[in-house]
Amino acid sequence: MKPVRWGILGAAKFARQFMGPAIHAAHGAELVALATSSEEKAADFKAFCPTLKVHTDYEALLADPSIDAIYIPLPNHMHVDWTIKALEAGKHVLCEKPIALQDSDFDRLITARDASGKLAAEAFMIVHHPQWQHARELVQSGEIGALRHISGRFSFDNREDTTNIRNRPETGGGGLRDIGVYVMGSTRFVTGLEGSDVSARVRWENGVDVFADISAKFGDATYSAYVSTRMQPAQEMVFHGEKGLIRMLTPFNARVFGEAVVEFHRTGHVGGGSVHAQRFPMDDHYKSQVEAFGRTVRDGADYPCPLEFSRGTKVMMDGVFEVATDLG
Repeated sequence: MKPVRWGILGAAKFARQFMGPAIHAAHGAELVALATSSEEKAADFKAFCPTLKVHTDYEALLADPSIDAIYIPLPNHMHVDWTIKALEAGKHVLCEKPIALQDSDFDRLITARDASGKLAAEAFMIVHHPQWQHARELVQSGEIGALRHISGRFSFDNREDTTNIRNRPETGGGGLRDIGVYVMGSTRFVTGLEGSDVSARVRWENGVDVFADISAKFGDATYSAYVSTRMQPAQEMVFHGEKGLIRMLTPFNARVFGEAVVEFHRTGHVGGGSVHAQRFPMDDHYKSQVEAFGRTVRDGADYPCPLEFSRGTKVMMDGVFEVATDLG
């Protein structure tokens, strides 16, 4: 198998902790280079990848002929431009979410992708995790009967980290762009449907959203979810049907927040019932994401999260911003 040779554009903490090691460990992938002006940050990457080549500017990484694909963990407002630059340089691109801050940016991204003939995708890692593929199969096969309600929550508290890009409006910060993408995108992935009848209530702080309470419909099912960057860490997704219920205990940060578990609840007609819990203790969705990307690059396999899918989540998020009432 010819490996996909990767370069990382920027020495972000997330790249150092998660995606860098995932690229280094993935089958069919080789971590070759990093672009950063910080020798200290480069040393952190070399600790797990001693052979890493370091470029002192971003353009040099894009021009490196030994690189096939670029991973972009830059601040949100830089994603579109650098994705397009990388595509124009003849590289495949995996860019952190949100890949775009507005729906119209997808026109530029898709045009650049199609013109280059390369793969460009948003790093929406959860769709590569078998727990989400299992949940989708249970829902779409009718195992829980007609889907009637979906609920979700995702929260953490970063109020003390005032310089974090998630707390800065000029870098595309806010809870919806950072974690709202999960409660909305995961529902779209599982149901195969688009959200409609959207309403929301949002609390703002220093120009960024720190709490959002969202209501919508997905087909005939109602939907309610909230995200916050000012609350006790929590995460859960529930898909409630007429004949069963799916509860996901660690839907978004598997192996970090806790073990990935999908509970399938079914109740008999005369009471009682059963709960089947399927556990995924070892699966690494970051590594699986890199491997899926490689299969598409090498073999032309369908990619689970193309730009068109990511655009659909952005459309729903834009709808949330448009209709939201201010909680003050």
